[in-house]
Amino acid sequence: MKLHTSTVHGVITAIEDIFKNNRYADKVIERTLRSNPKWGARDRGFIAESVYDMVRWWKLINKVSPSDNTFHLFGTYWLLQGNELPDWKEFKGIDSKMVEHRFNKIQDRPTLQSIPEWLDEMGESLLGEMWDSEIEMLNTQADVVLRVNTLKISREDLMNRLAEEGVETYAPKGYKDALVLGKRQNIFKNSAFKAGMFEVQDASSQLVAQALEVEPGMRVIDACAGAGGKSLHLAALMENKGRILSMDIEGWKLQNAKLRARRAGVSIIEPRVIEGNKTIKRLKESADRLLLDVPCTGLGVLRRNPDTKWKISPDSVAKVQEIQQEIIQNYSGMLKPGGIMVYATCSILPSENQDQVAKFLASEKGKAFELIEDQKVLAQESGFDGFYIAKLKKKA
Repeated sequence: MKLHTSTVHGVITAIEDIFKNNRYADKVIERTLRSNPKWGARDRGFIAESVYDMVRWWKLINKVSPSDNTFHLFGTYWLLQGNELPDWKEFKGIDSKMVEHRFNKIQDRPTLQSIPEWLDEMGESLLGEMWDSEIEMLNTQADVVLRVNTLKISREDLMNRLAEEGVETYAPKGYKDALVLGKRQNIFKNSAFKAGMFEVQDASSQLVAQALEVEPGMRVIDACAGAGGKSLHLAALMENKGRILSMDIEGWKLQNAKLRARRAGVSIIEPRVIEGNKTIKRLKESADRLLLDVPCTGLGVLRRNPDTKWKISPDSVAKVQEIQQEIIQNYSGMLKPGGIMVYATCSILPSENQDQVAKFLASEKGKAFELIEDQKVLAQESGFDGFYIAKLKKKA
């Protein structure tokens, strides 16, 4: 593949913004692609994929590169992909044989899998022999998965409609509302998306709403709703009958949920900002179903957000675990006796998952609950994101 100066400069600018200014990769890529309207679909695809790949393999690239000059780092990445470098002045000083020699000498997993050493140690201590295959899988590119909005169209009809427009998809087994794109593309421009017929949502993430066992007419609280993806899924499962309180401490995220609900034809979602404990106390024992999709390290979704591994630290992992326990302790009171609560994370670490549930169940407030079942979804087994989903029942 031939390199073009304009798109390579786009990659370089984005990489420097991510690592020198500590910005989030997805936002930087979005901004970079908006900066040059002349780039076509292929150019934009090249920039996005190159940036994500460089972020994913950042430690390895730095180890093998002749210097920390960003052009040298890009050139090294390009060679590691099995490509040849053009004769540009920016790539002077890069010897392909030396890059290959340095790469072949590396044997330690943290460098080969491009992860911080503390994270490698933590992963191995918590997941044992599963860690090796899991981190390898989490370093691959994720599929684009759609969640069919069954309020507007069936999965089969959407599959056929997309096929007519040249978008091939397949229906993965065990995920009743999911379609996987055969080829990566910008699906947000598709007319079916604009008509609210689907959302982009990983297949593992789609298991969360299903675990709540909602029915039409129920009162449901999604207490860490964010931009409302799971609230929308719940609304479809409830046939847009009943009431869903979509709550979050960040009001701006809920604004996005409102727009998405309008597009999806959902009218039962009521966004509500959590302004402190009094918001929670007012809703004591008011919900038939309660979803706690708690903040987490995001280690299960490294395929989508590879920069996460460079942003988290042992301190931030410990801090998020404190927040998780606070949420399950304080928010669980909103559930009616006899109701079902789901505790979910997009993490693969037991310390954020089953350990948190066990700690809650052993506490005073947890005595009112029993664990029905839990799902530990690993990327290496499912082929999708890593997730944890625990279903608990409040004793009547």
